[in-house]
Amino acid sequence: MEQQLDYAAVRAAAARTAGAIRPAAVVPAAEGVWYALEYLQHTGSFKARGAHNFLAAHRQAGSLPDSGITIASGGNAGLACAWAARAQGVRATVFLPATAPRVKVERLRGYGVDVRLVGDRYAEALAACQEFAATSGALRSHAYDHPLIAAGAGTLLDEIRAGLPGLDTVVVAVGGGGLFAGVATAAHEHGVRVVAAEPEHCRALNAALEAGHPVDVPVASVAADSLGATRVSADALAAARRGDVESVLVPDEAITAARRALWEEHRIVVEAGAATALAALRTAPRPLGERVAVVLCGANTDPGDL
Repeated sequence: MEQQLDYAAVRAAAARTAGAIRPAAVVPAAEGVWYALEYLQHTGSFKARGAHNFLAAHRQAGSLPDSGITIASGGNAGLACAWAARAQGVRATVFLPATAPRVKVERLRGYGVDVRLVGDRYAEALAACQEFAATSGALRSHAYDHPLIAAGAGTLLDEIRAGLPGLDTVVVAVGGGGLFAGVATAAHEHGVRVVAAEPEHCRALNAALEAGHPVDVPVASVAADSLGATRVSADALAAARRGDVESVLVPDEAITAARRALWEEHRIVVEAGAATALAALRTAPRPLGERVAVVLCGANTDPGDL
């Protein structure tokens, strides 16, 4: 099933996901700043958008096998895949390392999916997932590196524009680049500037922009659990080159402070990855009079360390 990431793909994703995902609430936070509360999305993160679009598009195209869908992920992508599969009546098989936290395993099983624990490392779970897809014919999904996943995530931008007319800039955290690629693609269509926020030591997009192509990077950050991709997607790099995009790196201290500020000032609890977007806004100057939306993209976290 051939796909490309463009604004038409984002609009098609919006049609497929209408009524299935929760439209993002946009609320004022400070002068000129609004928060897009995407952490209120199904499964607690933006990943539900791409997962639903991925399955729905394959169903429309008649390319969804009877053996269903499979993914190797114990994080937000795995939860979103499990949720989307249950919502659409699709069989799902999720692979995790045996060392995965029990709470994640039980939450996945709560969605009624087949959870398989393999090996001690993610690489072993991924290899098992790939073998399962090859032998069973199951459709293999990806956490971020697929046009349908990115297009689904990109539906968020038009919802923000609807809630915040005159939007000038959107600030979004970047890991592997699925959310960024989709949002930046839609933002380019409307002349909206994008600030791509990454931790200093999880800088897959920033490094790709420097090198001119995706490269492997080391990963070490308080936000590595959600932004710790070792390589950004080609679609994300293309989107960064195509639009009005600024790459901003922030230290872990700023991420921790932003996460704490969200709790202390607004009683909002988010992942460190989501707080990275706010950290970028707090550390990077912006033109006066701008209307800025900060995407708070996920809240699957333990609030005990705030």
